[in-house]
Amino acid sequence: MTHVSIALTPEQQQLSAAVEQFAARHAPIDATRAGSDDLADGHLPSWWDTLTDNGFHAVHLPESVGGQGGRLEDMACVLEAAGSALLPGPLLTTAIAGASVMASAGASDEGAAAATLLKEIAAGAPAAVLSGDQAAFTARRDGDGWRLTGSSGLTLGMCSAQRAVVPFTEETGALLWAVLNPAEGQVEARRGTDLTTDLGILHLRDHAVPASAILTGLDADRVSDLTVALTAAAAAGITQWCVDTVTEHLRTREQFGKPIGTFQALQHKAAMLLVNSALATAAAWDAVRALSGSADTDQRRLTACSAAVMAVMPVPGLVLEALTMLGAIGFTWEHDLHLYWRRATSLAASIGPVSRWTRTLGTLSGTATRDLTVNLGEVDADFRARVVAILDRALGLSDNGFSRQGDYPEFAVGPRRELLADSGLIAPHWPAPWGCDASVRQQLIVEEEFGKRAGLVRPSVGIAEWILPSVMAAGTPQLQERFVPATLRGDLSWCQLFSEPGAGSDLAALSTRAVRVEGGWRINGHKIWTSLAHRADYGALLARTDPDAPKHRGIGYFILDMRLPGVEVRQITQSSGRAEFNEVFLTDVFVPDGMLLGDPASGWQLAISTMAHERVAISGYVNIDRMGALRELVAVTPDPDPVLHAIGEIDAYTNALKALGVRETLRLLDGQAPGPASSIAKVATNVMLRRAAELTLGLTGPLALEQDSQPAVVGPYLDLPAELIGGGTTEIQLNIIAQLILGLPRK
Repeated sequence: MTHVSIALTPEQQQLSAAVEQFAARHAPIDATRAGSDDLADGHLPSWWDTLTDNGFHAVHLPESVGGQGGRLEDMACVLEAAGSALLPGPLLTTAIAGASVMASAGASDEGAAAATLLKEIAAGAPAAVLSGDQAAFTARRDGDGWRLTGSSGLTLGMCSAQRAVVPFTEETGALLWAVLNPAEGQVEARRGTDLTTDLGILHLRDHAVPASAILTGLDADRVSDLTVALTAAAAAGITQWCVDTVTEHLRTREQFGKPIGTFQALQHKAAMLLVNSALATAAAWDAVRALSGSADTDQRRLTACSAAVMAVMPVPGLVLEALTMLGAIGFTWEHDLHLYWRRATSLAASIGPVSRWTRTLGTLSGTATRDLTVNLGEVDADFRARVVAILDRALGLSDNGFSRQGDYPEFAVGPRRELLADSGLIAPHWPAPWGCDASVRQQLIVEEEFGKRAGLVRPSVGIAEWILPSVMAAGTPQLQERFVPATLRGDLSWCQLFSEPGAGSDLAALSTRAVRVEGGWRINGHKIWTSLAHRADYGALLARTDPDAPKHRGIGYFILDMRLPGVEVRQITQSSGRAEFNEVFLTDVFVPDGMLLGDPASGWQLAISTMAHERVAISGYVNIDRMGALRELVAVTPDPDPVLHAIGEIDAYTNALKALGVRETLRLLDGQAPGPASSIAKVATNVMLRRAAELTLGLTGPLALEQDSQPAVVGPYLDLPAELIGGGTTEIQLNIIAQLILGLPRK
C-alpha cells in the first residue's frame, strides 16, 4: 500500500481491511459496471443485506439502537475503504443520515422519531438526509401535524432510500425536520453522473406528516458539516485508489525499453498525487474528528470547510491527473478510472460550489483558528509537574541579551535561558543531561506547558537543532561536553556547510577535499548558501575524504571552527536586500582529528540524519500566519469577498497541513514507526507558500509598488526563495517521495 489512510489505529486498519475484503468478494467492479442500470433505478445491490448484517453501515451508531457502538472516525474508515473499492449503493447517504440523526437531541429518547429512525437504519433501511438549503418544502398546519409541498432538488441515494429526513419551513419561519418514506411521495429518477449511486428528486404535494415524525434538535449547519466530512472520507478513498493504481502502472508499464516510472516528470507527478491525497486524507480525518469530539461550533465548521476545499472539491482534478499518467488506456470506457472520475465529480457537485466554503472559512478565520491540541490525559503526571515547576520559576527570571544568531526572542540569553537549558527543556527529546530523554508524549507536554504561558518564549538553538544530534550520536564525549551545553545556553552559534556551487541539491557530488595530514585533515573547497555563516562560531562541514570511493561514500563530517586561518566568509546579498546567506571559501584549513565525527567515510549517513531534522523543522513554517496583509485588507477594502475567498483557500491548505502533523504525532504516540509525513509536509508547505504569495500579490495591488509597505507585501515575497529552497528543493523532495515512499524505480 503506497497511500496514506484515515485509519490510524490497528483496529481501524483492520476495519478498513474488512471492508476492502467485503468489496472484493461481493462487489467486484465488473459487477458494478454491469449492474449500473439497476443501481440508477434505485435497486439495492444484491449483497446489501449481507453488508448491513455485518454492521458496516452502522459502525458509528450506538448499540442501544442496533449499531456497533463505534465512533464517527470508524465510520469514516469504512467510507474511505468503500470509496477506494468503489463499493456501489447508498452506503454514504445512509451513513450521513445516521450520523445526522444521532446528533439530534431526541436520539436519547426511546420514544422519539430519532431513536425509531436509528433503529430502522441499523436494521438495514437505506436512508437519505437533505441539507437545509437543498430542499424547498413549505408546510401548512394540519391538526398536530403538517402537510408538506415542494421538491427536494437533485439528491444522491433518493431512489433507493426507504427513509428520508426532510427539512421544511413552517409558518413562523422556523426550520423543522421530518422523517418520511419517499415511496409515499413521488420520486423522480434522474440519470446521474455517478454510475454507482442513484440520483433522484423527491416531490411532495400536500403530504401529511404527523407530529410523531418530527425530529427535534437537528441543526442545519451540523447536518451540512457531517455531510461534508463523511463525503470527504469517501473522496479520500478515491484519491488513494488513484495513488495505488498510478504507482503500479508506472512500475510495470514500459516505453523505450524501460519502466516509465523511471521518467522524472512522471515520478514528480506521482509524488504530487500522493502529497495531495495525503492532504485530502488529513483534512477529511480532521473534520470527522472535530465533529466526533468537539463541542465548539466554530471548530466543527472550520474543519468541514477545510475538508470541502481540500478533500472533496479537488478530487475530480486529481483523478484526471491520474488519467494523464495512465495515458490513453485511462480514457477508455473499459478502464475503471472513469467510474472513479464520475463518482468524484458527483461528490464534489453534491456539496455545492467551492466558493461557498472558501468564503465561509475566510470569514471564520478572522475570529477562530483550528485548535489541534492533542488530549494527553493524566499520563506522565509527575513529568508534567516537574515541567510546570521549572517553567513557573523561569517566568520569574529574565534574559539580558541575545546570542549571535539574532535579536529574536527565541535567541535571548541570560538567567532564564540558563535555567531552561540546565533543566533539559530547550530540547527535551535529546538525551540526558542535555535533554530529558522525553518521549513523544512528554515532548507534547513541554510544548503544551510553554503554550500556557504567554510571557514565556521557548528558546531555540537555531540551526544547531539539526546539527547537534549528529554530535551526540557520533562525537566523542569531549566534543559533546564542549559543544552541547554551551549551544543550549546560547553561547555558541552554528552554520551548515553542505551545499556547493557545482553540486546544488546533490550533496553527494561535493568536491570539497579533505586530505589526511599529521594530526588531522587539510581541507580546501568552496561552500555556498550557508545560512548565518557570518555569525557562526562553528559549522558542520561535509568534505570528500576518499576521491576514489563511490559517490555516497568517502565523505567525512567535520566540525569546523569558523575562526580558523583559511576560512573566508563572504555574505550574499539577496534580492530582498538582506544578507543572511554566505559563500565560504576554505583554503588549506587544518581540522584536527578530534573534530571529525565518526569515521572518515560515515559523513553521508550523518548528513542524511541532519537533513531529516532540518526537513521536520522547516515543515513548522505552517505555524506562521502567511496572510497578515490579506487579513488587514479585509477590514479596509470595499469588496472583501475576493480576499475572504483567498484567506479561506490558504487556511484550508494550512489546516490540512496541521492535521497531517497531528496525525503523525498520534501515530508516534501509539508506538508506530515514523511515516512519510516530513517529506510530504515539506512539499506541501512549499505549495502553500507559493499560493499564499500569489494570492497576496494579486489582491493587494499597488501595495507591492513599495518595498516597505504597511502591511508588508513585497518584503516577505522577496524572502520567499529562502524558504522554498531551504532543506532541499521541492524537486529533490519529490524524488525522495517517488523513489523511497512510492517505490518507483531509479534511472
